[in-house]
Amino acid sequence: IEMAGGTEIRVVVLPQASQSENRGQDAAQEFRDQGAICVEVLELDDPAAAKKTIAAADLIWFSGGDQSKLIAELDKIDLQESIHERLQAGAVVGGTSAGAAVMSSRMIIDSPEVQAIRSGNTPMGTGLGLTQELIIDQHFIERERLNRLLSALIDHPDLLGVGIGERTAIIVQNEQIRVFGDGSVIILDARGATIEKAET
Repeated sequence: IEMAGGTEIRVVVLPQASQSENRGQDAAQEFRDQGAICVEVLELDDPAAAKKTIAAADLIWFSGGDQSKLIAELDKIDLQESIHERLQAGAVVGGTSAGAAVMSSRMIIDSPEVQAIRSGNTPMGTGLGLTQELIIDQHFIERERLNRLLSALIDHPDLLGVGIGERTAIIVQNEQIRVFGDGSVIILDARGATIEKAET
């Protein structure tokens, strides 16, 4: 709220990662509890209205659930471009859990069936691409996701792996990462490593 301009800002919560009946309402209430006056949970039934709402948002927030579902819902009405435009115009864009994972261009979409560190093991998809240089993984320490992030970096060694613990956040701004919260953030950097292409 502070980064976006204070309590007079317009907050838009996108809950499409979730399938719950009251999706997005808890996140909206948290913003209200912190003093935000104008908070809207945005459904996407009317594409033109949704784009208009995004165009006026000062803070765009993605709540948790399934990141693949979220991307699919945004793609249905071609909303990704509008979100990028608002970010470029100075809006704050953030999210929790799945809402954090979608920030990456290369997005982790699920856990591997086999908990091994090897090429092709981590299921990947295309995220929002709001940060081009990171692969973001969430609930990192609590759910022991080191293997899946390392496997993702084997396939994408030009990117930084960022594992975010619970009750913890990163703020990406001006090519810097700042960490806030109670837990840990693990940064994995394989850009200088020698990685031989795996045999298939």
